[in-house]
Amino acid sequence: MMKLTYFLPVGLLAAAVVMIQPQSLAALTAQEVDAIAKEITVRIDGQDDASSGSGIIIERNGDNYLVLTNWHVVEGKGDYTIYPREGRARRYTVKSSQVQRLPGVDLAVLVFNSSTNYQTASIGNANQLQNGMKLRITGFPVQGPTIRERTYISLSGEMSGRLSKPHDGYELISSVSALSGMSGGPILNENGEVVGVTGLGEVDARTRNVSLGLGIPINTYQRLAANIKTLLPQNASPPTENFFNIGFAKSEKGDHRGAIVAYTEAIRLNPNYADAYYNRGVVRNKSGDKQGAITDYNQAIGINPNHALAYNNRGFARSALGDKQGAITDYNQAIRINPNHALAYNNRGFARSELGDKQGAITDYNQAILLNPNLALAYNNRGVFRSESGDKQGAITDYNQAIQINPNFALAYHNRGNARYELGDKQGAINDYNQAIRINPNLALTY
Repeated sequence: MMKLTYFLPVGLLAAAVVMIQPQSLAALTAQEVDAIAKEITVRIDGQDDASSGSGIIIERNGDNYLVLTNWHVVEGKGDYTIYPREGRARRYTVKSSQVQRLPGVDLAVLVFNSSTNYQTASIGNANQLQNGMKLRITGFPVQGPTIRERTYISLSGEMSGRLSKPHDGYELISSVSALSGMSGGPILNENGEVVGVTGLGEVDARTRNVSLGLGIPINTYQRLAANIKTLLPQNASPPTENFFNIGFAKSEKGDHRGAIVAYTEAIRLNPNYADAYYNRGVVRNKSGDKQGAITDYNQAIGINPNHALAYNNRGFARSALGDKQGAITDYNQAIRINPNHALAYNNRGFARSELGDKQGAITDYNQAILLNPNLALAYNNRGVFRSESGDKQGAITDYNQAIQINPNFALAYHNRGNARYELGDKQGAINDYNQAIRINPNLALTY
């Protein structure tokens, strides 16, 4: 009689790509918020200190950038000079005809023209702010006895309250006040989103010191934005950001073709839109077009050489095409740009494991978990390593953790089933395989 041998499928590793969302959803570190603020905060110089302040790059259409600031910063006659990107980059002259006040509030917009790729602000919702929430206020104070040159300043504080009867649009109260010259600069929340425009301070009558800051909610700008369309010559075309957001929404619904069309239109309107190339690459990768995805990631990196996510995802596509060493090179670059990039460590571990570098793989999985204790992928992958090393119980512990974080993680159920089977727990293995099949009926290796 012939003896039949049954082979259990090997443990499944998992790597992942990331889609950039229209708005951030998770709180960032103070350093990450400040890095965003540096890109979107501009210095505005007028004829004297009284007509100098700061601003926010709020929108781009073609080569036209719209800057939001306070009206009291730019209400004087004469030209203004804008210095984007921490005041170190090029300067742009703005004439009075390119300045417009928003009706009834201390807000104004001005336009400068440039083919250089400057980041625009992500817009948050000031209505969601609650007392105690962390805020960051940035700008360029004017020269004084202590600070003898205009330089970028970043201040941290908290949401302290609201005025029930706003005046000139001022409603938000924060625990920190901007210095003179920072008027018009952004108020950012923990997600790096602009939730307001700073502009005034409350002076303590006894000490004469400014103790609280006042700001105008960004929602006020959005409500009045229709009044400024004439400033942007290209606004007759649908805004680039709209197509980006449409692309993201269609991708979330699984409409890959529609998402690619939307991102392509965003790129047509703004050929330097790195994140649109990046997200189109993500969709192409999901559609199976790895080479097309790599082409888009190359474009995103060409526009923004510090695009860590693009390096991470290009590494993923290269790995899928069999270029494991090229993938590791990309993951190395992503980690160099962002040493806290947990997903890049996980993915590099995946590639190292595929190349037989087991020790390098486990080191990367450990680091990914250290940086992000909720990264289910890394627990799953470390579990595979432990299982292959003979530590079945340690593997099950990791799979348990992955499933606790993500109860719909089919691969983790599959892999835990393998470990249970090899420990003699046949019924436990069947239960896990059934669960994996229920979550993903196309996971053929579990049958």
